[in-house]
Amino acid sequence: MRGETVREAAPTPTVLLPAVAETTRLPLARASLPARDRPQATLTVLDITKWVGEGSGGVRTYLGEKARHVAAHDALRHVLVAPGPFDGVALGDGVRTYRLRGPLIPTQTAYRFLLATRTTRRVLEHERPDIIEVGSPFFVPWVTALAARRLGAPMVAFHHTSLAALPGSLALRRMARGAWHGAVGRYLRLLNRLFRTTIVASAFAADELRRLGIERVSLVPLGVDLAQFHPSRRAARARTRHRFGLPLDRPVVLYVGRLAREKRLEVVLDGWREVERATGARLVIAGAGEEERALRLRRPEASVTWLPFQGDRDAVARLHGAADAYLSPGETETFGLAALEAMASGVRVVTPAAGGGWELVQRADAGVGYAPGAPRDMARAVIEALGADREAMGQRGRAHAEREHGWSTVFDRLFTLYREVLQS
Repeated sequence: MRGETVREAAPTPTVLLPAVAETTRLPLARASLPARDRPQATLTVLDITKWVGEGSGGVRTYLGEKARHVAAHDALRHVLVAPGPFDGVALGDGVRTYRLRGPLIPTQTAYRFLLATRTTRRVLEHERPDIIEVGSPFFVPWVTALAARRLGAPMVAFHHTSLAALPGSLALRRMARGAWHGAVGRYLRLLNRLFRTTIVASAFAADELRRLGIERVSLVPLGVDLAQFHPSRRAARARTRHRFGLPLDRPVVLYVGRLAREKRLEVVLDGWREVERATGARLVIAGAGEEERALRLRRPEASVTWLPFQGDRDAVARLHGAADAYLSPGETETFGLAALEAMASGVRVVTPAAGGGWELVQRADAGVGYAPGAPRDMARAVIEALGADREAMGQRGRAHAEREHGWSTVFDRLFTLYREVLQS
């Protein structure tokens, strides 16, 4: 059976990060910058990262939810600095986003370089944050350190991306055994001097850094919108499947995210024929990225429905409600936010037995693992998950999400950490 392509008009994103098209163009290097708001605020946090694009996922969700949290607390202010196709600014209640023009990253076309040191300095000196969170390990920390050197604001890092997952670097995947281990370790130890602490969202990420000699690590797991991602979405299962052109009489296994090398979707496609033969399941891949063409060519006859990037978080939540299982195939996830959204939706998760996604599934007992890089074992795990007790496994995942991963709980912990850093 040939793969299906379903196209749908992109809805307006619901996460509180403005789309580039909605950003007011402003030559940030020379124009008057908007006046700071919330003079009563006692804590201003500035996030700066290149991991924000119009088709990006986990980091964008985290920053959008942080903006939502700040907007609801008058004592807080939030500023985001991220690259874009042009200079601009978008304003909200206690939150604002500056986009600095930067070139596309050739190997990761969802993202751009952030290289504008002088403009970054101008924005930072205007906004005068109390603390700066850096979310990218290359270029951005040094640009930020140069820009912030006259402010006296402490910097912290958030380790969002496993270094073993960097594109085009098989050597980095083996860094624990080769010369890259020493080189990467030396770089990160040098980088670590800029930060009071490095925030991680999983024990997997903390262990990766500690193996490289980074000891000042703070664990703050990420969260999920428990109202948006909810098992009640299953009540609209038939309607959602009809809307997206999915079968009503077959199991549906879902993946939502970037189509990037580190997501290891080739393992899924290489093993899917066995899943289809045993269960008749339809694989749904919703996303975009530099690997899309290669992935489509890899298994054109597979029972796969390809959906475009879903910018509307509510559409993502509806897809979870229509799925029988969720695939989180990345082996080096520093957390596994998509897996958590599936768990909160009461959906069984299948993931490699490695990385932050597997850590989540194990802690909740809410899914099935497989040997990393093994298509046949991936197929075995999906078949096992589809045959498991959906209600029991889904209830365990939902209970774990409610207990530990509500965004209000996450940000209470994060802002407590910020204040501890400022007092240290």
